[in-house]
Amino acid sequence: MSDQKVQAKYESILLRVLWMVVFVLAWQVAQFILGAVVLVQLIYRLIYGAPNATLMNFGDSLSQFLAQIGRFGSFHSDQKPWPFADWPTPRTPEGEAPHAVPPAPHPARDEEPKL
Repeated sequence: MSDQKVQAKYESILLRVLWMVVFVLAWQVAQFILGAVVLVQLIYRLIYGAPNATLMNFGDSLSQFLAQIGRFGSFHSDQKPWPFADWPTPRTPEGEAPHAVPPAPHPARDEEPKL
């Protein structure tokens, strides 16, 4: 009976190794994307004087995803990262306030629609 337990544990670790390889590849892609987000955010900040809110939120979510991969790969967690779990929600920014674009005014129409 202990042979079955050893066999199950061996199969379990092999499956985890395969998932770790997949997530290492995902890490490489996500790391490149995060670098691109950082560069675009820097350029945006230089042009508009404040960071972009969408890039801030996506960058935070992506960095949390990378942290989840690290925790799974280091055996700190058995929870597999996205797509097996929900995508991380961005946290409240602690730095600069994001650039805000006021909504465009709605044009007033005094004429009736033409048929």
